[in-house]
Amino acid sequence: MAKERSLIADYAVYLVVRLLVCFIQTLSWRLAERFAGLLAWLAYRVDHRHRLVALENLRHAFPGRYSEAELDALVRATYRHFARLLVEIILTPRKLHVRNWKQHVEIVDDQRIVDRLLSGRPLLIVTGHFGNWEIAGYVLGLVGFTTYAIARPLDNAFLDRFLRRFREYTGQKILAKHGDFEQMQDVLAKGGVLATLGDQDAGQRGLFVSFFGRPASTHKAIALLALEYQVPIAVSCTPRVGEPLRYHIVTEEVIFPEEYAGRPDAVKAITQRFTDALERLIRRYPEQYFWLHNRWKHQPARRARRAAACQALPAA
Repeated sequence: MAKERSLIADYAVYLVVRLLVCFIQTLSWRLAERFAGLLAWLAYRVDHRHRLVALENLRHAFPGRYSEAELDALVRATYRHFARLLVEIILTPRKLHVRNWKQHVEIVDDQRIVDRLLSGRPLLIVTGHFGNWEIAGYVLGLVGFTTYAIARPLDNAFLDRFLRRFREYTGQKILAKHGDFEQMQDVLAKGGVLATLGDQDAGQRGLFVSFFGRPASTHKAIALLALEYQVPIAVSCTPRVGEPLRYHIVTEEVIFPEEYAGRPDAVKAITQRFTDALERLIRRYPEQYFWLHNRWKHQPARRARRAAACQALPAA
């Protein structure tokens, strides 16, 4: 049973966040970057648990490629990236607008994604916890495209409403990950654009596909929706390519469901394909992936049971 939340505590946290946001919005780009560096330095030293998770994830993802010192440097770079990301999200509404967005964001190979957006056919945009996944929907809204993004509401309702205002500032619509499935279906049935994260752990009942050489539990819904509504999937990410606030919107792969017609393994094949595309993008900019999260938390039941049995064997 979920613990009942305290409205007073939630509101207090909300006020602290609003004060921090107000402070950051008074800063110049240069000072904001320095503040992000300070946040990253502090988080690296205080957040011992996630630092170890990131190191372990990177060891598995790049076996033999990096020394321990290089892995530690990569973890530090990951903290710096996400501290900058936080600061940039706060500054974006004041710094990025319809007249200057091209100075900050370039849609690489734009015809590949623009053609899909203008085709009149529904579209699923799949991205990951990589680069700046918030800014793509923001920019598409600036240039006139209406997209619907799937997101899990924050437990703190005050913060959730605050973040939603940013996400919907330029016309993007937010759908709850749990509870708005019928609306998602309606968006696709009417030829709309639905964006979602494709690298979230789906628990023990998820579909296991290979991600950096290890089974990763992945949601089947993306492939199922693509097949049911004949929706192409565009695997797109927004890596940082410069400072300040310089990003590329990159479409790594476009998957057409008709290519999998009649295949009994269509759901798994599509899921593996978009996961492979995300992995290729992450390998180019490894410091921009959210290694702090245990993406491989759940493993296939058979493997988990085998590991438990091995641990139970008596020592020689």
